Amino acid sequence: MFDATAFYTTFDTRVRDIVAHAAAHAPAFHQRLAAAGLTPSDVQTVADLARLPILRKDDLLAQQQAHPPFGGLLTVPMGSLRRVFQSPGPMYEPEANVPDPWRWAPALQAAGFGPGDLVLVAFGYHLTPAGAMFEEGARAVGCAVIPGGIGSQEQQAQAMAALGVTGYIGLPSYLKALLEKAEAMGQSLRRTLKKAFVSAEPLPPSLRALLQSYGVQVFQGYGTAEAGNLGYEVTPDAGWTVPDDALVQVCDLNSGQPLGPGETGEVVVTLFEHAYPLIRFGTGDLSALHAEPCPVTGRPRLVGWLGRAGDAVKVRGMFLHPRQAQAVLGKLPGLAAYQFVITRQNHLDHLTCRIVPAPGVAADEVALAVQAAIRDGLKFRADVEPVESLPADAKPLIDERVWE
Repeated sequence: MFDATAFYTTFDTRVRDIVAHAAAHAPAFHQRLAAAGLTPSDVQTVADLARLPILRKDDLLAQQQAHPPFGGLLTVPMGSLRRVFQSPGPMYEPEANVPDPWRWAPALQAAGFGPGDLVLVAFGYHLTPAGAMFEEGARAVGCAVIPGGIGSQEQQAQAMAALGVTGYIGLPSYLKALLEKAEAMGQSLRRTLKKAFVSAEPLPPSLRALLQSYGVQVFQGYGTAEAGNLGYEVTPDAGWTVPDDALVQVCDLNSGQPLGPGETGEVVVTLFEHAYPLIRFGTGDLSALHAEPCPVTGRPRLVGWLGRAGDAVKVRGMFLHPRQAQAVLGKLPGLAAYQFVITRQNHLDHLTCRIVPAPGVAADEVALAVQAAIRDGLKFRADVEPVESLPADAKPLIDERVWE
């Protein structure tokens, strides 16, 4: 059984430094330490860090709402940042003005990206961070980038064929759609597109095999909007090797204590970016450490994504939060009840909102209002399905996807 203790102790000095810095410059972290009965001198090692309760996404959101815009964690002037993003919640993520701030360069290098590559980045660029964060990583390893974003598949496929795009970064399901679109247009990408780095949704073996049948070598990574790179494949389908520039642990959901290999828990990260120190941040994702280290780097590996600790569900690469859904739909006139259902067909997520119209309200009228609210307030596309009733204890979100 792999003992990762030696690897984690290499972070002791960085833990001591970031805790001291955050305590001195981030009021929210100073208060968090005090609430736990700790001072900076009490946290000198990675082992000491476990004495600090985990900061979860809901906690961070509450801090930002109470002390906008960054919850008392930003330690530099706003104008010194490179970018500021907004994720569902809304949650605000500052981007420090440093090279490759989200630390994706090592992951892309492991996937074979480098100088001479022309890469389509097909993650969103509007408010959310994914497009820009991966572009920073691609530029850091010497790639030229097409900022494709999401949508306009015909345009993107045409550009990929005309320009000889060699690499792709985005959702695996979206890569499938682009490959099929190009084939349908008579502009196959098989001659030039040889590598892909995918993230933000599961990559089942059947989809990986399908993408590879087009001649594309597919590597997968794992990260979050708040924390950037938290793991990546060094060899395909061999788990996610944790980076050496962030402290990534798997912790018990109840005690918050770090777990050993093979034990399922929440992925918890400590970053060492001084501008916005995230310390013991709980991602809400479940995983486990692999029994063996990465054969290439010797670092620990995560086995993959094993679910969510909370009620949020990731759909098409973005989280759908029950609380956010309630804020958008809960007071909509003419709507008595609703329920979101997530399914998956042909490797694509499908979102349906079942609605119960209020008595005397036309179903088609409220359906149009709900569809517009989902599009504008939640930033999702969804089919709206009127039903006569829903159980009184119906969950707001049901995930019926099967990953095969």
